[in-house]
Amino acid sequence: MGAPTFQLANTVLGTPDPRGLAAFYVALLGWRYRDDDTDPTWVVIKPPVGEGDVGLSFQLEEDHVPPRWPAGPGQQQMQVHLDIGVEDLAAAVTRAEELGAQAADHQPQELVRVMLDPAGHPFCLFAPGG
Repeated sequence: MGAPTFQLANTVLGTPDPRGLAAFYVALLGWRYRDDDTDPTWVVIKPPVGEGDVGLSFQLEEDHVPPRWPAGPGQQQMQVHLDIGVEDLAAAVTRAEELGAQAADHQPQELVRVMLDPAGHPFCLFAPGG
């Protein structure tokens, strides 16, 4: 018997509003809902057909505590974040903010903008070279 094979299917983000956070990322990324998403506690989005299979899932966490960026002593630390490449960083930041994201107070790099999604999860928008 050979070694088992593994394939990453999704990254899961906890949120008090799975449908709302999924809608944010569908609009931001131009992705689609998986066909069978009727469970209000679990939503899966995927890239357009033919552009990959790894998606994002959103799981209900009624007691969600948003991570802090950067975290200080005793604060909820970020456990994972998304890196999203963009062609025009300023335009991408504007669009993300229009959809409900906020720019984080701390911005560590010139070609990267740390943003907070509507549930408070950090994600990075980065320009070519960032």
